[in-house]
Formats: sequence, structure tokens, C-alpha cells
Amino acid sequence: MTQPSSSSDLVELSAVELRRLIGTRALSPVELLEACIARIEQLNPFVNAVTATCYERARAEARAAERAVKSGEPLGLLHGLPLGVKDLEPTAGLLSTMGTPALRNHVPSNDIELVRRLRAAGAIVVGKTNVPEMGAGANSRNPVWGATGNPFDPNLNAGGSSGGSAAALALDMLPVCTGSDTGGSLRIPAAKCGVVGLRPSPGIVPSVRKSLGWSPISVVGPMGRDVADACLQLAATAGPHPGDPLSYPLEASAFARPAPLDLSRLRVAWTTDFGLCDVDPSIRRTMHDRMAAMRGLFAACDEVRFDLGEVHRCFDVLRAEAFVAGMREAYERAPESLGPNPRSNYEMGARMSLPDAAWAQTEQTRILQRFQKVFENYDLVLSPTTPVSPFAWTQSHALQIDGRPQENYYRWLALTYVVTLTTHPAISLPCGTDEHGMPFGLQVVGRFRGDLALLSAAQAMEQAFAPDPRLRRPRPDLARLRKAEPALDSIVTAPPDDRHASVPTDGAPAPVV
Repeated sequence: MTQPSSSSDLVELSAVELRRLIGTRALSPVELLEACIARIEQLNPFVNAVTATCYERARAEARAAERAVKSGEPLGLLHGLPLGVKDLEPTAGLLSTMGTPALRNHVPSNDIELVRRLRAAGAIVVGKTNVPEMGAGANSRNPVWGATGNPFDPNLNAGGSSGGSAAALALDMLPVCTGSDTGGSLRIPAAKCGVVGLRPSPGIVPSVRKSLGWSPISVVGPMGRDVADACLQLAATAGPHPGDPLSYPLEASAFARPAPLDLSRLRVAWTTDFGLCDVDPSIRRTMHDRMAAMRGLFAACDEVRFDLGEVHRCFDVLRAEAFVAGMREAYERAPESLGPNPRSNYEMGARMSLPDAAWAQTEQTRILQRFQKVFENYDLVLSPTTPVSPFAWTQSHALQIDGRPQENYYRWLALTYVVTLTTHPAISLPCGTDEHGMPFGLQVVGRFRGDLALLSAAQAMEQAFAPDPRLRRPRPDLARLRKAEPALDSIVTAPPDDRHASVPTDGAPAPVV
């Protein structure tokens, strides 16, 4: 391989290729880290994706990683790769605010299991990535760090709640970033920023911070610039942990290299709206255009109709239940400490009854059963990931879609939370641009617990898309990056006392969502 001619060329290499170069002693982890830090310092002011950082600790770990390579020690899957951690995951010695003022100076003394596994695989934590306050919503802005702008236009939003991770990946600031997903928080920002976000089946990657351990609604998972990069992170983090009772023994290494797959053998169903989601007409047109462009890839590619039941009410109840479980103590102590979105979810849940909860659990089971009907004849289900093109980050959420008012701040996420309720694995693939020139994300849903088959199909689709300008992943034009107006940090009430804090300040546990 020809060596990269500059640090810019270096950071644009895939995580898989960077790991290969490190393993063959063709690349120093120190060199890679410094290139990533330079990229963050160059581009983060435009999008505000990376928040708290720990550069000096990362430099020490990069030097140790370099020594390990030189001494011939066994190397983990992510050895020497710089990592961004979504700011809902506690990280030892590094500010972990969840974007809420109550945790403005919270520095945990321990890594959560997800981060521990990533570091055990050799990843080097460089910093945290931005989120909506307490992860509530799909616009990554909060009163601690401000907003994250879209890499294609910083005046627009990057999605959420893993928006900082998606923007950092899209601009090649970091090769590995984490995400999590309840109603679409891995898939939506991936779609809006032109990267890959995988919502794995519940239990594949243990999620130990959720209060409702037996609920399949919230998961953690990988993001990447391509499918192979997401697979590498998944392989490093999958496997059982008693902190997540849904996790189970599995062969984690199988995720690192999904088996090749012939798309021409697959039967694919597609929909613009699952029969119940509001979708902007321009997104419908883009979806029809993409299906026409890829129809010849598959044995069949048919538009299908769904009748899934009371999806919106079911998600309302289950989402609110999770907020009540995670935030009751914080709300009872000081309700004003919660931002408007998490507070509205808590109060919605507090008004609900046991019959409401029992109905929602039962309806979710029925939704899962109804969803299986399409897989009697098809291998995958495709849809748009989001119903609208990215809008201004100053607007908290999509207020209207196709002229229809959205009744709450998350109703516009229905295309992804429909799939959440089925518990099927789903991935958002970059698929060209929409009519506004912004990234278009294609949601690809696999069979029940069919994660490996989904990843094989997604990788084959990505390869098939690459030659076609209509289908391949778009890249941000760095020459056109301009600072957002107003500034992305304009909603910050006051900065954290120390952006680079590294002294544990553990007190009451953080609210969990």
C-alpha cells in the first residue's frame, strides 16, 4: 500500500485499514492520534461534535500502544485507534455530563462496560461526543455544550442523540465512535451526516446503564464511516454481561468479517412510511428514486403495505416508562433540573397507569408478530431513515411534516421507532443525497435476530452503491465549511468549570435513559 502523503490523507483511511497499518508496523498509534487531534482542532469549531477531551492521557496511551506493537505483544481488535465516546456513557477521569447542567462537572471514577470493552480492545479514548440533553430528542444540542452542526451545513442539525459521534465520523475527526438507540438515535444522525449507524438486536452489546434491564427498547451499538468499521467495533463490544439480563453468549468475532453475500438472491420489500409515519413529499420522491436505481440488484424489490397496529401510542407508553424508571429520583428532588424534553417524558409517564403499561407490553408483542408477515416472503425491509431533510439546529424538532403538526418532540422519529418496537436489527446506510443536497439515509431492517445476515447484506449493498453517484456515500466539502449562524454554543448557559477535567467527582449517580 502507498503510504498516506499527509495527516489529512491518514485520518481519511477506514478504521479497518488504520488497524491493519498499525498491526504491520506501517503506522504509529502516536502519529495517528496526533493527526486526529489536529483534525479535531481544525474542524470541530465548525460543528461542535467533540466536547470534553483528554489529549494528554490519550498521548500516554498511544505511546504505550506503540511500545506494545514494537515488542510484539498481542494486539486487540481496536489497538491504537482513537475513540470518541457518546456523552451518555460514563468515562473514567473524563467529563460525563449527559448535556445537563446538573452533571456539568461530573467526572466518573470508572468506565461503563461499553467503554471498558473498547479500551480493552486497544481503543484510545480521545474525547466525548455531543448529545441532546439526557439523550432526549434527535437534535444534538444542550445547555452545557451547545449544539452540533451538520458537517454538510453547520447551520443545520446533525440528528441525535448520537449527533456528535456522527458528525465527528463524517469529518474524519475520529475513526471510531460509539452510539446508542431508543427511538433512532444511532440511525438518524448516521443518516443526516452520511455515515453508518447500526442498531443491533437487544442483548448483542450489553447496555448496563438502562434502568429497565429487561426492556428491549434501548440498546448501545456502533457507528462507522462504512459497514466494516461498524462491524469492527461491534466485534469488540458484543457478548454477555450480567448488567444486561438480555445479553447472552455469542461468537463476537464473527461480527468482524461478515460473510460475502450475493444480493441477486435476496428478496427485498420497501416502504416510504410503514403505513403510519408522516414523511415529507421530497423524501418520498427520493426513496422512489433510490428504489428505481437499485431495483436490479435484487431478485425482487417490491413496495409493500404494513398494518402494524397502534405503534405511536405503544412507543409513547414504553418510552415514558423508561424515563420514569431512570429519572424519578431526580424529578422528585428537583424537577426544574430536567430539561424540557426529559421532563415532558417523565410527566407523561407519571400520568400513566398499570393498565397502560400492560397494554403497551401486549401491543408491542402484537406489533412484533405482525411484522413477521413480511419476512415470510422477503429477506430485508427498506425505508427512509428520516422523514425530512436536516433542518436548522435552532429548531428543536420537526414541527410539521407534509403540513401535519407533530404532537410532541419525538413523533417525527416514527420511521425508526417503528423498527425499535419490533426489536429487529436495523442499519442506516448512506445512499446519496436528497433533493436539498443533504445526505439521504436508507434504513435496512433484517430478520428477527438476524444481525449477521443483515451486516452481510449491508456490506454488499454498500459495495454495489459505490460506483453509482446516486447511491454512494456523500462526503462533506471541507472547503465550503463555514461557522454556523448563530454560533453553535449560543445556547450554553455557562461553560463547564474545566473542559479537560480529569479528577473524579462521583456523587449521586447520573440519571439513566
